[in-house]
Amino acid sequence: MTRTITGASRRSLLLGTAGAGLALPRLVRAQGQYRAEYKLSVVGNRPIPFAEGAFQWAELVTQRSGGRINVKVYPGSQLVGGDQTRELVAMRQGVIDFAVFSTINIAPQVREVGLFQLPFLMPDHRAFDAVIRGEVGRDIFGVMERREVVPLAWGENGFREISNSKRAIRTPEDLRGMKIRFAAGAIFNDIYNALGANPVQMSFADLQPALSTGAVDGQENPINLFLAFRMDTLAQKHLTVWNYVNDPLIFTLSRTVWNSFSDADKQLVRECAEEAGRNQIALTRHGLGLDGGDSSMRELRNRGVEVTVLSTQEKAAFARATRPVYEKWSQTVGADLVRKAEAAIRAATA
Repeated sequence: MTRTITGASRRSLLLGTAGAGLALPRLVRAQGQYRAEYKLSVVGNRPIPFAEGAFQWAELVTQRSGGRINVKVYPGSQLVGGDQTRELVAMRQGVIDFAVFSTINIAPQVREVGLFQLPFLMPDHRAFDAVIRGEVGRDIFGVMERREVVPLAWGENGFREISNSKRAIRTPEDLRGMKIRFAAGAIFNDIYNALGANPVQMSFADLQPALSTGAVDGQENPINLFLAFRMDTLAQKHLTVWNYVNDPLIFTLSRTVWNSFSDADKQLVRECAEEAGRNQIALTRHGLGLDGGDSSMRELRNRGVEVTVLSTQEKAAFARATRPVYEKWSQTVGADLVRKAEAAIRAATA
């Protein structure tokens, strides 16, 4: 029998041991007059892990500062009219103070984070962790800082798997002619064109009605989002686990806000971001078989979804088909950064 994770239990899992820290708020000296409220923007809403990480960060900062740094979450990217691709610009304009950014959404403005959209660069979570935890991750944070924002911690939205209403996808030929929705980024248009599909760019808000009416045949998203939004009820009866790209998250705040905080408060905000990021990653990976439990995979099958898990050899066929896209976009991302990532991945997966 599959165990259903309720909203309350998800929050409990995410918070982990944070309660112990909340019992003893840190006493820090404020630097000047702080704002009555700081606005934190995030895509989606509870209970998806992406949004849970943002809510936890806000809660930890607010509680551990004794309410002096009062952070309020604005879910669904509502501060930018639901257009998540505008969040970075809005932060630089002073509309947003804190944010948990998807690297997919900010790649048009920060070309280096397009590294994570190179098809089949990272075969598994060991490779992903090697990239974000090593020199490449530090380099990308340096790039972010030059955009007048302060990156504090990594999170993870998850490997993006593909689902559709037509048939199981096991070879590139199975994708031919399918209308596949993607969120943002010209690289995704190139990837699906290379695979013979018909890519359609569309916001997440428009995705569900498009699936239900058949305006698109399929979509690509992490499994946790597939389950949370019950895409199996939107004709998505076939799901292929191919790990073609991952979507790291970056916990960040505006340079202006950061500079207004005392050194002690900067440390507090950073530690809360790191803790929320670690717990958010754990929640994203929960039930995928990585921690000994496969509740998410079993839930898919219990809902009648045909799950196809590609072998290394089967993934290689997709990688070959999209290699020209990989090489083209490596130049945009930066050849040196790509080489560093490839070396880190080889060392981690050898």
